[in-house]
Amino acid sequence: MSIAAVVLAAGEASRFGTPKQRLLLPEVLERLTQSSVDEIVVVAGAHTLETPATVVTCAGWKRGPGASLTAGLEELSAGAEAAVVVLADGPDLAPGAVDRIIASWRADGGTLVAASYDGVRGHPLLVGREEWGSIPDAGLRDLDVRLVPCDDLGSPGDVDTPADLPERLR
Repeated sequence: MSIAAVVLAAGEASRFGTPKQRLLLPEVLERLTQSSVDEIVVVAGAHTLETPATVVTCAGWKRGPGASLTAGLEELSAGAEAAVVVLADGPDLAPGAVDRIIASWRADGGTLVAASYDGVRGHPLLVGREEWGSIPDAGLRDLDVRLVPCDDLGSPGDVDTPADLPERLR
């Protein structure tokens, strides 16, 4: 079973003031390469991105994260049975969290499996192929998921403003 990763990096980054994806994406991609995913697709939109990973541009990125996710899923190889979704603004993504939700999906099935931190749903989120054709433009936030506790691995972070940057990236 092949597992892919889709990195959502299409947003405008208006609160950050500059394209934060360009700063944060290398961190996220490095962490994904340390996990067990077999392929990585980055979804760009508001800004062009240069990266060694496959990049697809979502012309409809303003419609919402689901539109960006759909664009990324359409780019994945036919052999991918599930996709791990991560955000480009989560530079502290733990490779172990990616592997933990993949292992949970392989062991217990389901179509949506997400990491949780202190009982709160977060990223990464795994989407089984059977869900790929029904992603709403608003994204998957309102859909039921099976949570996999990842508290011990630390949250991936959420950089919205320069003040949110980890010290190592300032």
